[in-house]
Amino acid sequence: MKTWQVLTVGVFIHTIFFYSIFDIYFTSPIVHGMTPHRSPLPAPARRLVLFSADGLRADKMFELDPSGKSRIPYLRSIIEKSGSWGVSHTRVPTESRPGHVALIAGFYEDVSAVAKGWKENPVEFDSVFNESHYTWSWGSPDILPMFSKGASGDHVFTHCYPSHFEDFSDSQPSKLDTWVFDEVKEFFRSSADNPDMMKKLHEDKIVFFLHLLGIDTNGHSNKPHSEAYLANIRLVDAGIQQVVELVEDFYNHDGATAYVMSADHGMTDWGSHGAGHPSETLTPLVAWGTGVKGARRSNGSRYRDNFSQEWKLDHLERIDVEQGDIAPLMAALIGVHFPMNSVGILPWQYLDINLGALAETLYANTRQLLEQYQVKMDLKKSTTLEFAFRPFKELTQANMIDVHRHIKQLIQTGYYQDAVDECLRVMKITLQGLNYYQTYDRMFLGVSVCCGFLGWMAYIFTLVFERHSGVVKQSSRKRLLGSQSGDTGVMLVFTVIGLVIAFLLFVQSLPWTNYLYCLIPIYLWMLVVLRRDIMSQMFSYTLVMENRTGLLVAVTASLFGLEILVIGFFYREMLSIGLTLIAVLPWVSTDLRICQSKKPLLLWSVCCLLLAVFPMLPVVTGKRTTSYVLAGGLLICGWVVYNIACSMLNNTTTVKQGQETHHGGLLQTVQMLGVGISLYFSVWQVEAGLSLWQHAVSWTLLGMSVVEPLLCSSLLSHRLQTVFLAFAAPYILLSVSYEVLFIVVLGLVLSQWLEVERNLVVSSSTHEKTISYLSKLDFREAVNARLPSHRHSRNHLVIADIQRAFFFVFFILTSFYGVGNIASINSFDPSAVLCFVSVFSPFVMGGLLLFKVVIPFILVTCFLRAVHVISSVPVEGLFLIIMLMSDCMALHFFFLVQDTGSWLDIGTSISHYVIVMCMIIFIMVLFGLTHFLTTSSLLPRKQKLRRL
Repeated sequence: MKTWQVLTVGVFIHTIFFYSIFDIYFTSPIVHGMTPHRSPLPAPARRLVLFSADGLRADKMFELDPSGKSRIPYLRSIIEKSGSWGVSHTRVPTESRPGHVALIAGFYEDVSAVAKGWKENPVEFDSVFNESHYTWSWGSPDILPMFSKGASGDHVFTHCYPSHFEDFSDSQPSKLDTWVFDEVKEFFRSSADNPDMMKKLHEDKIVFFLHLLGIDTNGHSNKPHSEAYLANIRLVDAGIQQVVELVEDFYNHDGATAYVMSADHGMTDWGSHGAGHPSETLTPLVAWGTGVKGARRSNGSRYRDNFSQEWKLDHLERIDVEQGDIAPLMAALIGVHFPMNSVGILPWQYLDINLGALAETLYANTRQLLEQYQVKMDLKKSTTLEFAFRPFKELTQANMIDVHRHIKQLIQTGYYQDAVDECLRVMKITLQGLNYYQTYDRMFLGVSVCCGFLGWMAYIFTLVFERHSGVVKQSSRKRLLGSQSGDTGVMLVFTVIGLVIAFLLFVQSLPWTNYLYCLIPIYLWMLVVLRRDIMSQMFSYTLVMENRTGLLVAVTASLFGLEILVIGFFYREMLSIGLTLIAVLPWVSTDLRICQSKKPLLLWSVCCLLLAVFPMLPVVTGKRTTSYVLAGGLLICGWVVYNIACSMLNNTTTVKQGQETHHGGLLQTVQMLGVGISLYFSVWQVEAGLSLWQHAVSWTLLGMSVVEPLLCSSLLSHRLQTVFLAFAAPYILLSVSYEVLFIVVLGLVLSQWLEVERNLVVSSSTHEKTISYLSKLDFREAVNARLPSHRHSRNHLVIADIQRAFFFVFFILTSFYGVGNIASINSFDPSAVLCFVSVFSPFVMGGLLLFKVVIPFILVTCFLRAVHVISSVPVEGLFLIIMLMSDCMALHFFFLVQDTGSWLDIGTSISHYVIVMCMIIFIMVLFGLTHFLTTSSLLPRKQKLRRL
């Protein structure tokens, strides 16, 4: 394959491997074809009022304030007198959409649903709202429509405020909740004069849903420990009291209303959510009214945590639930069918009904889960060969028949408690069975993807050795272009294997992606076997090569460094250890010790040690620390002034150099002005809120970052300085703490890397014009330019190139984890993007956060291209080694992916694999982007410098 073909195939294969994680771990749990079930007995309540306090943490609601008073006096009185309470345990991702789906529909959406949108409902699923006679809802336009559009019929009504109300720069986000409470009051007031509406409001099985977004918005903007967040909790408590009194008065205190108050997710101390930290997964649950048990004294905490004691509620019984269990609770209270896709188990301890009614209600819940299990089992059986089907042994078809017969008999004979116990036991087993069929193909798909990884890595090994080792015989290369009988037999065997696998997949009606997962490894391993002559030469050469020890040391050191990076995904401090070792490396490496000047080596060590400080610092959160941003910006400005002064002193060399220096000085002045504006916005203006024209200026600075590098000469030093300054302004606008200082130090490390490479070339060259030539290296002329010294005019890799590839991989991941972790990706914390947008827009905000992460990647890759120009390392060979190292890490994380343990562990393990796979795919794209940034120009091409 040619280079562009390898890159194209590499992007395709890694995209497939990346997508495989969604088929293996994130398949949708939704199935269709079930019959809805509910208790045949009358419901305890005729109507339900659901309050969802978006972003409310359990501890902030239940705890007492420093003065010993409750922030929720009304709900606290409910808890202590007439209601039941507990903690609702959410699951990752702790975002608004999956949280509300679990709360109202009773099932946990796959993680990919977060990317499908908040306003739309891309899949049809059942919910309590859909099963109700009527549902009226008030709140955010990002949440309510997805339940109304998913409902069958026209009985779910939404009342949303305009989307521009969700402004994170607003000084009073609590007005979102005030709007909801006011609209509810107006709704009941106006309904009294509307006979048609009164008729609907007096039917049974109706739901009122109040989505309260103010707490979440305050948490993002002001953080959960702020007075604004805590005051919003008090406001919500008072608003709930007013709504309850309003509803009771409207229905003349008929004692037919149930109330449930909970939240979709919590929030971290730094004002974000999305991951699995307890502050994000622990949310409050309070239920009261008709059909709900009143307060009961605790006989001793059944939970190992000390939350009840900390909240001064240990004298009351606490009933914790899974978030998906709340939907069955609401369905049971008003007597609607249990949502057909629900995986929740009715928290029966909340219900104030007799034992017979409880047994009937739990049996309806059991039937609903068993029917869902039946559909999943039949679906999996229909897509699996009969002899290969492995049923869930604890719940076979015969077992289900016996279960139904047994529970019915217990209820009919009055053994209600036994029926309750049997229902709970069967539902627990049913959930295990649902999970079994949900993950039925996981091992098969995992083995296929693993074989594909190994085949790709083996193929890349042969490419590196064939094209960049200089030892492959020409006859072997020609043989690859021809076709011999042995190769024909190999291709025939692999073709037959592929056809057999494709046929087996076809008869099972498996998805088209399964064909890719199974056939890509067949194709890759066929290519590897066809290159068996090269593999034979590779092993033979390794056994007789002169510097075999040096190669072994370089490979071992790189693998050790990659292992440090893998551990660094879990413990950022390991990156500091790696940077410390890199700082020491020049003084022990044979290749680097040949430098004539020790000054670059000393500066390299100092800069690496400075960079090693950042992974030991606390993770950058949404808390804005303007002093760090200001310090980093001033350092950048000082560096620009220094460069301009140096350029003015050296502008008399040649006419061309003088023109370029003048133009470069003007451009750097403009860039410094952009940095100054960014500092003003980010340090002094953002807290007060940016106006529309200031947002426009911020977007302009971001857009100019791609154009500015094209307005300077392509000389190595000029272009790199311009690229760094071009992205400095938008990076400052997106920074809230020490990130600017980090990127400054990262730039110093990369600059010293180039100095070390320059000194290596000078020290190893005998040509007298080498130093003069190095000072005029040009990105645009680098394709055909070669150093006068024959030693550097090479097409083959050397052992030192392994080190260069490792430095690149290490700096890429350090730039990602140096200031934070995955939480900065999967959490929509608006603090970093307030200079660009203040109104809630998840995809725009996510795109800006992603751009912030990408900026250091661009800088590292641009400097790698400079290393290629200086050392004349073959860029294709260097890229292939980088890909091999990245694939080693990806395969490592693929084996570390887990589906057991805490939700934090599961989410983290999957996130790590996704990060590495995205990095591999993006590096391929990044090489093309940085080639454009370093070689393209909008200036007219001037006469080339006469080579010295």
